[in-house]
Amino acid sequence: MRSAKDFFRPLAVGAPEPLREIPFRPSRVIHFFPPSNPKMVAKVPDIAPTVDVLLANLEDAVPASDKEAARAGLVEVGKSWTSTDTQLWARVNSLDSPWGLDDLVAAVTEVGKALDVIMIPKVEGAEDIHYVDRLLAQLEAKAGLDRPILVHAILETARGVANVEEICGASPRMQGLSLGPADLAANRRMKTTRVGGGHPGYLVRQDPVDSDIEGQRTTYQQDLWHYTVARMVDACAANGIYPYYGPFGDIKDVVACEDQFRNAFLLGCVGAWSLHPSQIDIAKRVFSPDPADVRHAREVVAAMGDGTGAVMLNGKMEDDASVKQCKVMLELADQLAAKDPELAEVYAAIDGEG
Repeated sequence: MRSAKDFFRPLAVGAPEPLREIPFRPSRVIHFFPPSNPKMVAKVPDIAPTVDVLLANLEDAVPASDKEAARAGLVEVGKSWTSTDTQLWARVNSLDSPWGLDDLVAAVTEVGKALDVIMIPKVEGAEDIHYVDRLLAQLEAKAGLDRPILVHAILETARGVANVEEICGASPRMQGLSLGPADLAANRRMKTTRVGGGHPGYLVRQDPVDSDIEGQRTTYQQDLWHYTVARMVDACAANGIYPYYGPFGDIKDVVACEDQFRNAFLLGCVGAWSLHPSQIDIAKRVFSPDPADVRHAREVVAAMGDGTGAVMLNGKMEDDASVKQCKVMLELADQLAAKDPELAEVYAAIDGEG
C-alpha cells in the first residue's frame, strides 16, 4: 500500500503534479460524437459552443473496422481545438480491448494539451484506475504536459458497482463516474432491453380495495436505476468527485428522457450524456436549478441571517440544515450563470421581482 504522503506525487518522472481537488466545471451535458465520421467532425465547431462537454467516442457505436479512423478523428479535432469554455473529452476503448492502449497513447501524446478528461469504460475496480493512472503519468511526461488529464469511469458491471467506493478514491485524477445502464443491465442479467430509463413491468400496485383483488388498482412505475445512481452519488460525494447519469437511448421519447435526467439531478448528479442534439437542451435545462428554486433559496438564506437557529417562512420551518441545502442550489446557479449568459439573465431577473 502506498503511503498517504505519496498520493499526491507524480507517478512518473517529469509528469505534472496531481490535483489536490477536482475543480467544478459546468458539465450538464456531455455530448457524444463519432470522430470516425468526417461529416460529424466537420460539425464540431458549430456543436461545441452549444454544450458544456464535447466527447469524442472511440468505443461503443464505432465498428471494429472504424476504430483507427475514430482515433484519427479525435487527433484531428484535438489539434484544431480552440474552445476555452467547452471541455473536450474522449471515451477510449475498454482496457481489455485491442484498441484501448493505442487510444490512450494517441490521446495523450498527440492531443493531450487539448484534452480535459479521458473516459474509461467498464471499470471494475481500483486496479483498473491504478493502471490508467500510471500509464497516463508516463505519457504526460513524454508529451511534456504541464497539467494532469483527469479520468472519468463508467459503471457498467456488477463488480464495478460493488467496488464503486474504492474506484472513486483510487487516484487524485479521478474526475467522476457515469452510469452505463445498458452494459450494466446485461452484466446483472436484468430483463430489460432498454438503454436507460424505466420499464413498465417494474412497478408497485395499490392494495386491494375492500379485499377485491380483481378490482381497479392503480399501478406506479418505478425507477430501475434509483439504487445504483444513489450509491454512485454517495461514493462520488465522499471522494470529492462528480456523478453523472449516462445515456437515454429512446431519442424520440423526450418526455421520459427529461424525467430520467431530472431524477438523477434531484439525487445529486451534475449532468448526463447526450446522444442526439434533441437531448442537449433537455440536459442543460434539467441540470440547471429551476428559477423558482433559486428564488426560494435566496429567500431562505436572507431570512436566516447568520445561518443559525430557525425561522418560519411561508408557513414552513427553515433552519441551519435548510440553509445548507439552499447554498448548494445557489452555488450551482452562480457557477452555471458564470458560463451561460442566458441563464445568468434568468437568475438576475429574480432580483428584480421583489
